[in-house]
Amino acid sequence: MPIIMVTARDSELDTVVGLEVGADDYITKPFSLNILLARIRAVLRRVEAKTSRESATEVGISYGPFTLYPEKYVALCEGVDLELTPKLFELFLLLAKSPGRVFTRDFLLERVWGIDYAGETRTVDVHITWLRKKLEQDPSEPRYLLTVRGVGYKLAELHA
Repeated sequence: MPIIMVTARDSELDTVVGLEVGADDYITKPFSLNILLARIRAVLRRVEAKTSRESATEVGISYGPFTLYPEKYVALCEGVDLELTPKLFELFLLLAKSPGRVFTRDFLLERVWGIDYAGETRTVDVHITWLRKKLEQDPSEPRYLLTVRGVGYKLAELHA
């Protein structure tokens, strides 16, 4: 919410302090109603522009019925939150950025869990199983998250 300080204190220091503590504008008395209205409109324009920029950065990554919002760690299927854990989200995001590309277990392990991860590559398989349960109607017959035998995993290329 924008804040405009309206005050009788008109020293330079008072104005600086008012702006430093969070005011968006500072008006000293006496002032005309037209000046106040113009300043209110100016502050509202700045707030609106900032809100527009912020919402523009919230563009999701789409894959079929799914939309992923990386900054929020949210994955939706036709508007319903899939409630993915952070690792499941990161795994899905990596795959969704390149549908059709096959990723090896080692590559997924390095990119999602980090180069210092000391666990088993089977961790990837377990997380793929969990992710399929979230994405697929029938996880035993996957449409989206596919296994490439002897190589790794990929998201199917979807055609309109």
